[in-house]
Parts: sequence; C-alpha cells; structure tokens
Amino acid sequence: MHARNHDSSRSDPGRARYLLVMVTDHPNRERYDRLEPDPVIEAYKQDLDRTLLRENLTRSVTERVTNLIALQRLAAEARAA
Repeated sequence: MHARNHDSSRSDPGRARYLLVMVTDHPNRERYDRLEPDPVIEAYKQDLDRTLLRENLTRSVTERVTNLIALQRLAAEARAA
C-alpha cells in the first residue's frame, strides 16, 4: 500500500470545476447561507492557530501518521513518569 499526497482537483481542472459547481449549486444553499454562526464554535475559532493546521496538511499522510505515532509515544512516556 502506498500513501499518496495527491489532490486530484489540482491535477484535473475539470474536477475542480465540478466540485465548485457542486458547492455553488447545492439545492439547500440558501438554507446554509442563512445559518447563523454558532457562538461556541466562533469562541473556539478565535484561539485556533490555523497556520499549524495548514502546515500539517502540506505533509503526506505517511508523515502525519508518523508524527501522530511519535505524539502517542510521548503521551505514554508522560503518563508513565
């Protein structure tokens, strides 16, 4: 099994247009446009550093899993200490 860091919408402009049409032509789009932001989610978003999320998404799946395993090992060591 090989992990691929591949976004098909980047290599296939037709697919990117298709995804955009799916979002903009959604039958319930008006309903979603009228939804009020959840105050709890908005409160958490102000403290969220999105740069770390974006940086993590630039990594391959294998790199993300390797980092997750390292984090789990660190947590186990901290619990044992």
